[in-house]
Amino acid sequence: MSVTLSRGRVLYERAQRVLPGGASSNVKLEERPQPLYFVRAEAARLYDYDGNEYIDYTCGYGPVILGHAFPPVVQALQRAAAGGFIFGGQHEAEVLLAERLVEYVPCIEMVRYNCTGSEAAAAACRLARGYTGRTRIVRFAGHYHGWLDEQLVATHPSPDRELEAAPESRGQPASSVEHLIIAPWNEIDALERIFVQAGDEIAAVLMEPIMCNSGVIMPGPGYLERVRALCDRHGALLIFDEVITGFRIALGGAQALLGVTPDLAIFGKALANGFPISAIGGRRDVMALATAGVVHAGTFNGNPLGVAAALATLEELARDGGIVYARMTDTGQRFIHGIREVAQARGVPVLVQGPGPVFYMWFTDAAAIRTYRASAAVSRAPYERFAVAMLDQGVRLIPGGRWYVTASHTPADVDRTLEAVEKALHAVAA
Repeated sequence: MSVTLSRGRVLYERAQRVLPGGASSNVKLEERPQPLYFVRAEAARLYDYDGNEYIDYTCGYGPVILGHAFPPVVQALQRAAAGGFIFGGQHEAEVLLAERLVEYVPCIEMVRYNCTGSEAAAAACRLARGYTGRTRIVRFAGHYHGWLDEQLVATHPSPDRELEAAPESRGQPASSVEHLIIAPWNEIDALERIFVQAGDEIAAVLMEPIMCNSGVIMPGPGYLERVRALCDRHGALLIFDEVITGFRIALGGAQALLGVTPDLAIFGKALANGFPISAIGGRRDVMALATAGVVHAGTFNGNPLGVAAALATLEELARDGGIVYARMTDTGQRFIHGIREVAQARGVPVLVQGPGPVFYMWFTDAAAIRTYRASAAVSRAPYERFAVAMLDQGVRLIPGGRWYVTASHTPADVDRTLEAVEKALHAVAA
């Protein structure tokens, strides 16, 4: 199929008058057939302003794990909304959700809620500093922990500036990142040197346990275990940012899958199948500081609708022993192997890797990518052309290379998508 845009073009022009950059996208409509305005989403499909249908692998940039407008989640939201949007006080559902999180996630003994991952990451760093009395946070090149001033650093640096702690946005004070140390991820020797030099200043090591924002890259054998040992030896906390991996690759997150338990962890995205809520949880002695001197607040934290969506989502994910994860992993692996086979038949060098429910695709002849440096060295231009060609075939991808799979994607979706991959690869090769 090929998408058509007519009414969408008119709406795009209207948006230019009121929303700089054209609503939620800065892509000029004349540059590619980009559907800027969606009107409906259901299961694994998106529908745009012009009536075009797309198989969706963007999934709201990760939150949608069961499928768009998943009926049990919608019904839970309707019931919660009928009882009131916000109370300005505690409610039973908060307790029920906390009990589920303590049950499922290895590190969680106590939990607090936010609305976004950025807030949760900021709260985790504040708790770590409050607990240790130290100020410095070790971060990693290629990892993303939100857009706030102290967090927006080293997310997609050029390889020659990989370890530079510099602001990434205009309006972001240089002083906001002066307490950060940037390290290369998956390289334990470099982290050991940092601890030798500044171990008594480091409050925490903050990382994505699987680096998803710059290529879905698994930690090397023993890497997380050695990071855990370094933190213990020097009195620093280990914080996992599981905003992407949490409840996507396993019910207990990456920490359950990989067998390494952090002191604190943050969750968002898939926690509520797309409804805004995030959580920070971990050791009781650390979390208890949030009511004993470490300020953590928010009018909408733990609101009934977000909590209801999260409870309904976790109920579905946990059903029948979490069988949904086996299904999503199988679907993702079918994609990974299918894309490889189609690319090989076309003579196009492609690397696809990841656990399945989330994976990444590069145009490269490398056999594997294990570091940010290697990922950043791969040209993005071929994949951007590929994503455009896929969009024109009715398949929506994240332009960067990351794919998300939901429980609503079917074997027929896999087959149709792989047909689109073959046509798109032909366009890229041409």
